[in-house]
Amino acid sequence: MKSSFEKTYPNITRWVDQHAGWIEIGYDEDSPLSSFIRALDCGGTFWEGKDSYETIDEALQDLNAGLVAVFKEIYGE
Repeated sequence: MKSSFEKTYPNITRWVDQHAGWIEIGYDEDSPLSSFIRALDCGGTFWEGKDSYETIDEALQDLNAGLVAVFKEIYGE
């Protein structure tokens, strides 16, 4: 049975659906940021990952885990 994105990455789902944030994946040569994956909202960048990952899934897992601290900072959870 395949698992859904929502079940695999609940914090990313919450970031996009409830917080109205977005994520960026990939490199932007014109940006001062060197991270491969980022979580942003209208206030700017809230979380940045490492410069590189072995897989995209590893990057998504890191983002999902990193958003726990972001939610704690924003919502006090």
